[in-house]
Amino acid sequence: MTEHTASRGWQGAVLKLFGAGEHRLTVTGRRQISPHYLSLSFDGGGMLARHSVHPTMWIRMWFPNGDKVHQRGYTLVDPDPAADTFDVEFALHDGAASRWAREAQPGDTIEATVLGSRFEIPEPAPAGYVIVGDSASLPAINSLLASIGDVPARVFLEAGHDDDKDLPVVVGPDITWVDRKDGGRALLEAVRAAAFDAGDHYGWVASDNRTTRSVAGVLRDDFGIPRKSIKAQAYWMA
Repeated sequence: MTEHTASRGWQGAVLKLFGAGEHRLTVTGRRQISPHYLSLSFDGGGMLARHSVHPTMWIRMWFPNGDKVHQRGYTLVDPDPAADTFDVEFALHDGAASRWAREAQPGDTIEATVLGSRFEIPEPAPAGYVIVGDSASLPAINSLLASIGDVPARVFLEAGHDDDKDLPVVVGPDITWVDRKDGGRALLEAVRAAAFDAGDHYGWVASDNRTTRSVAGVLRDDFGIPRKSIKAQAYWMA
């Protein structure tokens, strides 16, 4: 694969205007975790020396798509600031990012932008967490779970494929896998059915745009989690 020089369009112009940090990443390894899930290892090209790492940290990667490129956000997995290395996990489906990842080999490069990723573990620690996501947000969920220590967590994960249920999840939390049905409604109803008085908990949800909005509403209305204690971010468009 060769480096692309296609246009980033208005998205690239806006990010540049806001002073986004630009970096060239180099693929150093690849590991097929399942038929629908792939991990690529990267050298950060100095990125982790310039940007401090935080839980659920994500970057915007620019993937070639004809004569243009499209940016998609991906969570850093096992970042090592001293070595300037990390992995990125791809839930494989149709699209420019998955096409690039399927073909990527050690030595290939890709441009990345650092802007917009902000998250801090709440202090003081909440009584527990209610966490909702899917295979696309699993890297961020694992990052979050690894950072909260012994605080209890109730986790709901949507499986787009049967083998998603075998993906590695940080040991410890109470995990419920839900098959994706009716555009995410099965996940929504599973979360709603498990509601309890969670006013002293923290809610975290990342799925497709519609499911994320709906689940965030359930965390507020059915679980009683205050709006300020909910982090909701759409990871993909349904």
